[in-house]
Amino acid sequence: MQTKKIINDGNNAVDEMLEGILAAHPDILHVSEENGRAVIARNGPRQGKVGIVIGGGSGHEPTFVGFVGKGLADACAVGNVFASPPPDPIMACTRAVDRGAGVLYLYGNYAGDVMNFDMAAEMMALDDVEVRTVLTTDDIASAPRSEREKRRGVAGNFFVFKLTGAAADRMASIDECERIARKTNDRTFTVGVALSPCSLPQTRRWNFEMGEDEMEVGMGIHGEPGILRETLKSADAIVDDIMDRILAEMGAAAGDRVAVLVNSLGSTPLMELYIMNRRVAQRLAGAGIGIHKTWVGTYCSSLEMAGASITLLHLDDETTELLDHPCDCAMFEVK
Repeated sequence: MQTKKIINDGNNAVDEMLEGILAAHPDILHVSEENGRAVIARNGPRQGKVGIVIGGGSGHEPTFVGFVGKGLADACAVGNVFASPPPDPIMACTRAVDRGAGVLYLYGNYAGDVMNFDMAAEMMALDDVEVRTVLTTDDIASAPRSEREKRRGVAGNFFVFKLTGAAADRMASIDECERIARKTNDRTFTVGVALSPCSLPQTRRWNFEMGEDEMEVGMGIHGEPGILRETLKSADAIVDDIMDRILAEMGAAAGDRVAVLVNSLGSTPLMELYIMNRRVAQRLAGAGIGIHKTWVGTYCSSLEMAGASITLLHLDDETTELLDHPCDCAMFEVK
């Protein structure tokens, strides 16, 4: 039995999605004449500014293309569903945003993305364009703390893109932008829980199986195995499990402040996300940790997967200032 999707042809879904995004946000986005999978910010690149290029597979919207805009990413290379973009759109993005101050690649730690972005960086070096890379590794369930470099990048991309984009918008050097990206990544912690699978537009078949009364803690945004499959719990119990894991690793003390992201993996509605956020706020208050700002909604999805993730960014004065820096993209605006 095939799943139901509002599509025309699964093989055309990504390109038709991009047409729709560009039609909705022509004041923010345009596509490179060089490559139709290279989406550029209209008000981002400028002379002397570090170019910020992000990218990855489709199916995680609004990650990645939704975070292109002034004060955020300057360009996004768009891959097929759950597949890395090839080097060509990455290079098109790089050429579009290079204004003489270097280009910084930001993307999740997945083998295909690393291979293709590295290839693009090597080819751009032949044209004397300085390219640096920071991988996001916020998914604390995907590898132990001692092997953090092996962790996946998931919804925490949101904070890394936001703060690094702010630094670049303030005309920080590429050294400073790279430092901010690494610092933000090191202070960002995510755990997710999946309740049901998703299906690819091309196959319209569930990409894994899960029992009607089951949930899986730590499942990846492509359906990678998590760390624990068990009977579905209450919202408070799910949040407590996630918060216990994040707080144990984050090491925040009473009086510290955080930014919060409660993210839908695709089909989980706002009602359930706000129920989760209620418990997040309770847990942080109980630990004496202040909340500077909260985002609740769909920011990094896995097609129609049911489930959610919680991300905390452990703030200090520098990261708070960058978080509050104005930005404007298709997904949200900070004034």
